[in-house]
Amino acid sequence: MENNENIIILGKEQTSAFRLLTLRQGLKLELKGMKISRGRSSYSIIKTEFGLKGNKQSVLDQFSKILEDRKILIPLANG
Repeated sequence: MENNENIIILGKEQTSAFRLLTLRQGLKLELKGMKISRGRSSYSIIKTEFGLKGNKQSVLDQFSKILEDRKILIPLANG
């Protein structure tokens, strides 16, 4: 039987970048009202790991800027 699964192997840097982008997406969902059933929120994790302060929108803006500076997140051109 033939296995048609696609396998992607990520290095340490790609895995870290993926984690950070996942945390950002989680925070965006939390801003829209989605709640996590157990464990820490993305908001809490980001604030703790990056020493950020403020409400969810402020932390999202600050975190997005950090990801842009690290070339993990590429901002969309306006216009």
